[in-house]
Amino acid sequence: MQMLFHIPDALAARFRQAVPPRQRSAFVAKLMEEALPEEDDPLYQVALAVEEDSALNAEMQEWRDGLIADGIRGTDYTEGQDAAR
Repeated sequence: MQMLFHIPDALAARFRQAVPPRQRSAFVAKLMEEALPEEDDPLYQVALAVEEDSALNAEMQEWRDGLIADGIRGTDYTEGQDAAR
C-alpha cells in the first residue's frame, strides 16, 4: 500500500541522506512497526478505555483546571496567602 506523508524539509533531507533510496520503505515500515502499539496489548486496551470514559475524562479535566492556578504555573501562590495573614 502506498501512503503520502508530509514532513518538514529538513527532516526529509536528513532522511534522504541517511537512508538509501531502495531501503526507505522498509526503514519507515520498521519504525512504524516498532512505534505503533499492538491492538492486543493490554496496556493499549486500557489506554483506549480511559480515552473513551467520559466521566473519568471530566474528572481529569477538573484536576487540570484546578492545577492551573496552583502557583507553579501562572497565578502567584502568595495572592491567597496575603488575605490569611
